[in-house]
Amino acid sequence: MPSFRFKVCHFFLLLIIGVFSCKSTEVATEEAGQPIDTPIESPTDTVIFPKQDTLRRYKEALIKEYRSSRERNFDLLHTSLDLRFDYGNQFVLGKAMLKLKPYFYEQELLVLDAKDFDIHEVWLEDQKESVPLAFNYDQKQIKIFLPNAFTREDSLEIGVRYTAKPEEGKREGSRALTDTKGLYFINPDGSDPHKPVQIWTQGETEHSSKWFPTIDSPNERQTQEIKLTVDERFLTLSNGQLINKTLNEDGTRTDHWYMDLPHAPYLAAIVVGEFEQLTDSWNGLEVNYYVESKYKEGASKVFQHTPEMIGFFSDLLGVPFPWQKYDQVVVRDFVSGAMENTTVSIFMDALNLNEREGVDSEWDYIIAHELFHQWFGNYVTAESWSNLPLNESFADYSEYLWFEHKEGRDQADMHHFNAMEQYLNEAREKQENLIRYYYQDAEDMFDSHSYAKGGRVLHMLRQYLGDDAFFASLNHYLTENAFSSVEIHDLRRAFEEVSGKDLNWFFNQWFLDSGHPFLEIKMDNSIPENVVLTLRQKQDLTETPLYRIPFTVSIYKGSEKTEKVFLMEEGVQQFALENGADTDLIIVDEHMTLLGERESYRGVDYLTKQWQISRSGLARVEALDSLTNTFSDRADLGPILTASLTDPFHVVRELALHRMPSLLGKNNLDPDTEEKIFDLAENDPKNAVRAAAIEALGFFEPSKYEGLFLRLINDPSYYVAGAALTAFMDLDGNQERKKEVFTRLEEENNIRIIAPLADYLTSSKASGYSDWFHRKLAGLTGESLYYFMGYYGDYFASVEGTDRDKAIEMMYGLASSHQANYVRLSAFQALFGFIEEEEVLHKAISLYEKETDTLVKRYQMFYLEPYMDEN
Repeated sequence: MPSFRFKVCHFFLLLIIGVFSCKSTEVATEEAGQPIDTPIESPTDTVIFPKQDTLRRYKEALIKEYRSSRERNFDLLHTSLDLRFDYGNQFVLGKAMLKLKPYFYEQELLVLDAKDFDIHEVWLEDQKESVPLAFNYDQKQIKIFLPNAFTREDSLEIGVRYTAKPEEGKREGSRALTDTKGLYFINPDGSDPHKPVQIWTQGETEHSSKWFPTIDSPNERQTQEIKLTVDERFLTLSNGQLINKTLNEDGTRTDHWYMDLPHAPYLAAIVVGEFEQLTDSWNGLEVNYYVESKYKEGASKVFQHTPEMIGFFSDLLGVPFPWQKYDQVVVRDFVSGAMENTTVSIFMDALNLNEREGVDSEWDYIIAHELFHQWFGNYVTAESWSNLPLNESFADYSEYLWFEHKEGRDQADMHHFNAMEQYLNEAREKQENLIRYYYQDAEDMFDSHSYAKGGRVLHMLRQYLGDDAFFASLNHYLTENAFSSVEIHDLRRAFEEVSGKDLNWFFNQWFLDSGHPFLEIKMDNSIPENVVLTLRQKQDLTETPLYRIPFTVSIYKGSEKTEKVFLMEEGVQQFALENGADTDLIIVDEHMTLLGERESYRGVDYLTKQWQISRSGLARVEALDSLTNTFSDRADLGPILTASLTDPFHVVRELALHRMPSLLGKNNLDPDTEEKIFDLAENDPKNAVRAAAIEALGFFEPSKYEGLFLRLINDPSYYVAGAALTAFMDLDGNQERKKEVFTRLEEENNIRIIAPLADYLTSSKASGYSDWFHRKLAGLTGESLYYFMGYYGDYFASVEGTDRDKAIEMMYGLASSHQANYVRLSAFQALFGFIEEEEVLHKAISLYEKETDTLVKRYQMFYLEPYMDEN
């Protein structure tokens, strides 16, 4: 988590799950093993989902049809595009040639998807001539009347000359994809000095047909070639390989990209802009990274593990990377985190890091995610959006696989647990089948069910089958279905054919039904050498299955650890562990593999043993979190926190440092602990731990470490430098030195430096820095912009003599039109510093009235409600 204090509403920040928002769903009591009538209430308690008759009726009113896979009347074989661009009007000027043949039945009518085009002409390309064709067009599809019936033995080539207008016919996107224009002109007139001129595409779900006519369905596949005519200064990227560049007399250049392996139309992509290229390779495969020139050095750190990832996934799956090359490009204002277009993944501008920022790059997870899609999603593709988890669950789980390989199981388990929490948070709002054939819009599928839940389900399947069977099954699934589309039963059959096991039960309860188990776990220790474990499933069985649950119990005796596997098949079931004498600790599901919520009764002694003995870093994090939350008033926590500073898992060390100030108090730091914290601030291998140690020193002994803070402001890591700057600026007095530090750093653009500088200007009531705040706001993007907004609004609301009017207009503009919903909301929140002004209240109400994102509207109303009553 960031080491500086965010001046934004924590209410919305709850949506962003970090390491220390991980919560134990266990209920701890003072006496281990002793149930109590009223379990301790805590913010981590889970809510059992109620009966959903009302929700069901609501769904039935909204959802009226089964979402089938698209019927295939034609087989799209090849698409050839010749494209130019009208930047002034934001048009695509295109010519498309499509080779097709009837799929099975003879056809006289061809229907192509083409959204918001001007269609100039359509023709059939015969060997001897071009035959004009009659057509009807409704701004969504072109119905082309063929001159005669064609059979599946025939092939035909259709030409379409058109103008695509992606700015027209816009509609609301989803939480994963914030816009649906398909093709985006970024700063097309060059009027924004902070932003380059770019063009890029985003085809998923069915938005490729916003820039070229096609059969826009995931169960279609095509080879393709794209000619892009652009200004000579621009670089172009697309799928496949660049086979030719031609300089034109008018100062333009035409690049010819060829993709000779078939893939779905939604995976077609183009990028146009000024980029620096960094070249890399894996086993002779061309691997390239493209970023704006000022981020070139940072990109060498951000993407440095890509070749290793390609090799790791290729070996793990037994299927070498299946495409011609692999490009990764970072663009501005992307509408999602990233997109896995075949051979060219596009990433959001949060991955634009300079060399110093690259030191702390934490983007491996998203790089692994998009790379794994090249196998799961591109090489083998879900046949319909109902089957989207066949793409996204695997990409989500690849993050675990990479962390496990590169950083060890503890880090992978931590990532797994945070993803589980992400799903469980969403499950409080809705519970859906993973594979679902009823939904309002395909964009609805892009949720934490398809991603986070699906990844956790695959993790459970891996644990049940074992690594050999699991990865052999993935190899079988990929090789049997290469370059084709699949549904969920293809995956089940692949696992069954390899393992020999019947897996209908697993797929039925996890993929084809909704919800998750809520387990009550009790241990009877009355016979210490044969502890009896009682598990009860407490979920609402009217809406959620009674689960068949394989689970593991870890048994520790001294330095020895054994694991026993059990299978729960009933609503309430007891298991005799036969653990034997001299058992020190028993942990159910030590690595938290099981997806679900749980309730158990544990005391300080048990949690302390778990913290001391468990070999799972995640289990130690969970124990320390429970101890310092539920039993925060106990005097013996000090030694536990101190000992945690030497834990081999960095998250334990960081958690202990964050908890120390509130638990130990200002004047209760012993010299030994202080020395350990100082050593961590200087030497810990994890910069996030160093930052947490600096924060702790700033709380306990701020003046003593002034020299340390000043020195570490220059640390290569922005995590460390930002924490040191915050600690220094929080020192009492020394205003002249603080002003010197501000002057030295005021041109920095990293949010970890900007935030404490902004806080300093506000707290010192420095009125002459309006332009500095305006410049910083204009230059920030993404989450950095979101975080800075609170500081920005606070400064202009609390400091006299500032340019308040311009600030209000800038916040209003961002709240009104920024594409990211979280930025719109943070700007809306910042306006509340001025809400007593009638004009600002009217602006806030107008923002609420025109906002289309239901999540944002909900939070806007939370703030507006008292003022709406008055008006």
